[in-house]
Amino acid sequence: MSGYLVTGGGTGIGAAIAARLAADGGDVVIAGRRRQPLEEVAATHPRITAMVADAADGAAMRRVVDEAGERCGSLDGVVANAGGHGYDTIGATGDEAWRASLEGNLTTAFVTAREALGSLEASQGSIVVVSSLSGLRAAPQTAGYTVGKHALLGLVRSLARDYGPRVRANAVCPGWVRTPMADEEMRVLVDGGGAADIDAAYAAVTRDVPLARPAAAEEVAGAVAFLLGPDAGYVNGATLVVDGGAHIVDVPTLAFG
Repeated sequence: MSGYLVTGGGTGIGAAIAARLAADGGDVVIAGRRRQPLEEVAATHPRITAMVADAADGAAMRRVVDEAGERCGSLDGVVANAGGHGYDTIGATGDEAWRASLEGNLTTAFVTAREALGSLEASQGSIVVVSSLSGLRAAPQTAGYTVGKHALLGLVRSLARDYGPRVRANAVCPGWVRTPMADEEMRVLVDGGGAADIDAAYAAVTRDVPLARPAAAEEVAGAVAFLLGPDAGYVNGATLVVDGGAHIVDVPTLAFG
């Protein structure tokens, strides 16, 4: 039986990851800043425990890691999923907003990894960092988010280089995933007249994706479960893209169909 910690576990991808790991027989501690969504996720499965904590706060994450180890017996896998912030151009991003974007997208993963390393080394465990397709490409008006998600890949490579063979570290880069957070982005498109409703908005943003649809959060959770598990035992420092093929599309050839 394995023990896991998932940050940003109260909604969307994080909640789906927690549900998948628990369904596979793991004991899972989910952490986040908002109590209500965490407790709602924990109520869905007896193997899930909620803890309120800011993933960018070292003292808070030390407490979470210690508690996870006690509850689970050992900490075998960590998923650094907390993220957000940074939706503007560079010129329109002030100092405070810039710091918030890096704290939300990068520092959360760095602190979580740092505080969990001792436990993961003891268990010969694994860490998966949830980046984004924005860690490989640049969307408009998302400078802070894009920079933070790119930096996560460097964090993973540094972890893999410095701590193998004791700890494996890998990243996943999802594209569009149907979550409450993405729904809010779809509403922006709807309100701007670019789509009739949220379903039409998702269809519009995935029109040129080879699979022509957004992912379900459970599909990203499956990729994370693979990276944490024994079948990925020789996978280290890798970036697994979960985007329906969006990253392979050659934009200048779209006019050719």
